[in-house]
This record gives sequence, structure tokens and C-alpha cells, in this order.
Amino acid sequence: MAALDPLSAITEAFTSFLFGKTETTRLPVRTSTGQAQAVYLPTAAPGLGDSGVIIGREVYSGKGYIYDPFQLYGQQLPAPHWLVLGESGNGKSALEKTYVLRQLRFRDRQVVVLDAQGEDGVGEWNLIAEEMGITPIRLDPTAALDQGIRLNPLDPAITTTGQLALLRTIIEVAMGHGLDERSGFALKVAHSYVNSTITDRQPQLTDIVEQLRHPKPESAEAMNVALDDVRDWGLDVALVLDRLVDGDLRGMFDGPTTVGIDLDAPLIVFDLSHIDRNSIAMPILMAIVGVWLEHTWIRPDRRKRIFLVEEAWHIINSPFVAQLFQRLLKFGRRLGLSFVAVVHHLSDVVDGAAAREAAAILKMASTRTIYAQKADEARATGKVLGLPRWAVEIIPTLSPGIAVWDVNGNVQVVKHLVTEAERPLVFTDRAMTESSLDADMAEAASFEAALEADLEAETEARALAMERAPSGPASPGSGVA
Repeated sequence: MAALDPLSAITEAFTSFLFGKTETTRLPVRTSTGQAQAVYLPTAAPGLGDSGVIIGREVYSGKGYIYDPFQLYGQQLPAPHWLVLGESGNGKSALEKTYVLRQLRFRDRQVVVLDAQGEDGVGEWNLIAEEMGITPIRLDPTAALDQGIRLNPLDPAITTTGQLALLRTIIEVAMGHGLDERSGFALKVAHSYVNSTITDRQPQLTDIVEQLRHPKPESAEAMNVALDDVRDWGLDVALVLDRLVDGDLRGMFDGPTTVGIDLDAPLIVFDLSHIDRNSIAMPILMAIVGVWLEHTWIRPDRRKRIFLVEEAWHIINSPFVAQLFQRLLKFGRRLGLSFVAVVHHLSDVVDGAAAREAAAILKMASTRTIYAQKADEARATGKVLGLPRWAVEIIPTLSPGIAVWDVNGNVQVVKHLVTEAERPLVFTDRAMTESSLDADMAEAASFEAALEADLEAETEARALAMERAPSGPASPGSGVA
């Protein structure tokens, strides 16, 4: 280092005396971006906002993760529908239940659950229903014969067009193929005749079967064919519908709709746990319930509705049922409906008989939550859903309760947290170990206080916003959510 001249030396000594020793000039450092990233402060992806239901914490940043399809619809979400994937035992059930419980804290929410799983003779949602003072609608062929619950596909609350569409779907699901023109026309004429002649009570499936087996001359005239031809055209249809009247599904649909089903309750649970999940009865049931709800439950009354379906592959894997629900999803978006489909494996639907219909429904699900899967299943899921490579790689390594959330391209890893009050209602599986419960105890306890405060504050804000809002139908994204 070159020596300073006398004047510079005096100046530096005086400056050091007044201000302390000055820093020496550092030479620039050349390095790679991979090495330099360690000197930057940690960063995290932006969240989804601060209004909605608290799910848990984002794993990498520790931030609270808040999600609400009604608030995000029209802004960050093109559709409010949600797909939940993952193998059993990884936390899907806990997520669904806490999500519903937290949504129901808001006064403008209503939820319908198709509960296809159960234990000890009752559905998985039975405890939550009891806690809320609600009786599940238990569809059970054995109980239906003894004053059990009935849903009438020919209920006058369903439009004539909806009734005919539902009858066709029931028959096509049971037959495994579409109706030919002659059978379809015979069904249409029989349905029209029954609706026009029976006015003193609710028409029933027995009336349709009777008309198909023993058509009246008026039906032959309407079809401009011989009476024997009318009977031949409708015979196969009559045999299929007979299963709902005198077969293994009798009692649930062959009578007037049970009086007293409260469609205004905040939570409506259809308990399907007594139905064999692998039988043809399950998609038939889901078709009937779906159409019945479409025409009796969804209304332009500013309420935000959630339709959660367990074992949803029964819907998506049947072309005829999937077409009905595809229409329901499109129709429901205008009236504030969020459809939640819970599926174990995406391969259950994308490789099934309804691949085209499944793709259409999956496309409408702008929110996808993926729990742990095997590596090959994760790669297939990532390819279908368009997940980034890093997300696909970590899916097989996820611990129970942690999932990859993809909200219209905003991909984050989220740990779902369950509060102390929710735990006895959520963890109903006896196979759940005590160690698994204890692992989340400490974190959930501290999380519960923040959750309660946020939910109460937002409920008050939502109530105030609803009082100030103008009356009339609203889109799903309107108001404060």
C-alpha cells in the first residue's frame, strides 16, 4: 500500500480522532447465485388474503393460511369448486370436517354432505350432526321399509324436465349404457301420462312402472304406434325401475318425499353409509340426491352453499351421473355454490369410463389439495393437474396433515391445524394413535386462540356488510367473505 503524503496523513489522523477509524474499501466478490442466495433473507410466496377460513400454516414461512372460495371467486379463482386428493390416513377427513365447522361460523353459510363412509352403523359425520342438533338423512334400504327416509324422484318440487332427466340417468346408470330412442320415447310418454293423470297425490315410481308395463291406448295414440310396440319399447325400462320399487333399493324412492326434511338447516347430512360403496346403488343414489337438491335446495337467497361429496369417484366415474353434476356445477356458480369432491386417487376417475366428463369436472375445480401419495401416483396427478415439478417431488414425502395446495396456480405447502374443541368431532377413527394426537397438541392449542379471535371478528364484519348490502340475488364473489 502506497504511503500517504504528509497533508493526507494529518487529515486522516484528524478525521479518525473526530469520527473514529474509517472503513477500508473492500474489493468486490465474485460468486454464483447458488452460493449468494444464503446471504438473502428468507422469502415466502404471497398468501390468498386475510379474509376467510383459517386452514393452518404455510410450512416454509410459518404464515397463517386462509382460504375462502367465495371471497376469491372472480378475483383469483375462475370457479369456487374444490378437489381433495390423497390416500387414506393422511388427513383428508380432518380437513373436510374442520373446514365445514369453520365455514358454519358465518351466518350466510349452508352445507350439504353426502357421507358415504361410516363406523358402528352410523355415518362419519354423525358426531358433528349431533353436536349441531341435526338429524342426518339416513338412506337405508332396510330402514326405508319401516317408515325410513324417502326421496321421491317425481316430487313436484322438481321440474318436469328435471324429473325426466333424473329418470333417464337412473336407468342409464343401472343399464351401463344410454337409452335408445325407442326406450327413451316410451319413458317420456309414460312420464307425461302419469303427471297429467295423477293430481291428487305425488306421482311415484310405481306409477311409471305400471304405465310402462301396461300402457294405455292413449299412449299408443301419442306415439302413433301399436299398443304392443309401446309395451315392448318400455319393457327394459320398466325392469330397471322395478329395482327401485321391489328390488334391493326399494323403500327409499318409491313413495312421497318424507315430510320434515329441513332444507333450511345450516348443515344437511345424507348418510349413505348403509349402502354398499361398490354397488351400482351408490351412483344411482348420488344422481337422485344431486338432482333433488338442485331443484329444492339451491335458491337465489344470497346464502353461500357448500356441497361436499365423500367417495366422489362414484359421481365422476359414471358418464351419466357426471353429466348431471357438471350441469349442477355450472348452474350453481351463479347462485353461490361451491362443490367439494373428495377422491382417493385421481386414476380412479381419469382412467374410468367417464374420462371426458371427469376432465370437465376437474377443469372446473380451481382449487386442488393433494395429500401424500405414492411416487408414481404423484407423478400422474402432477401431470393431469399441471403441478410444478417441486410440488410433485415432495408429495410422496408429506406427513399426515400436510398437503400441497394449488389455488389457481398459487402453489403452497400447508399444514392443517385442528383446535382442541374440534378434535373430538374430527378424529373419530379408532385407529388414530395417541402419539399422532399428541404431536399436534401444543401447536394447535396456541393456534386455537388466534382462530377464535379471527372468526369472531370476521363474523361481525360479514354481518355488518350483509346489513348494508342491497337486496336481491348476488354472485358467489359478492359481499364480504
